[in-house]
Amino acid sequence: MKPITLTTGRLALAPFTPAAEDEVYAAAQDPDVQRWTMVPSPYERAHAHHFVNEVVPTGWREDTAYSFAVRIAPDGPLVAALGIHRRDPDVFEIGYWAVKEHRGRGFMTEAVTAVARWAFTELGAVRLEWRAEVGNAGSRAVARKAGFTMEGLLRGALRKDDTTRDCWIGSLLPSDLGLTPALAHLPAVGGPA
Repeated sequence: MKPITLTTGRLALAPFTPAAEDEVYAAAQDPDVQRWTMVPSPYERAHAHHFVNEVVPTGWREDTAYSFAVRIAPDGPLVAALGIHRRDPDVFEIGYWAVKEHRGRGFMTEAVTAVARWAFTELGAVRLEWRAEVGNAGSRAVARKAGFTMEGLLRGALRKDDTTRDCWIGSLLPSDLGLTPALAHLPAVGGPA
């Protein structure tokens, strides 16, 4: 897929370019980014170089993953990173981190909502999943504000380093954003089995 730029009232979301290497490296030095995301720890300059020069363009080119640098205006500072990747043909997973200095201003929720709308309308997603290690309250708060329904806990479903970790899972459907779904959804009737 050809890389695209999305805009919101305050933000510009565009694929990371090699010029963002220093910003990515600096942001990923935050202990919270290393603790709660899947970035390597310690995060070295080579990791940032690989991400902006290989991971991002390959995902877009192969139509499997779409990573966005979230900025205040097109040339403004990096405030967050957000990506989605295919889990199944119609199901995508979203992940994100915010630059420490820009947390708590609603940027992440605004960006997540914009990318979710794009995934449903342009990629044909029928379901968007959010997963975060249990305890990542900031990520969970963003997901809830963006409209995700919390579905529960998956035991040992995240692998980081040489461990598996329990994670929360939530979902967003097109109808949650007032969009017409690509496929009709037939919800369950009654309680759990």
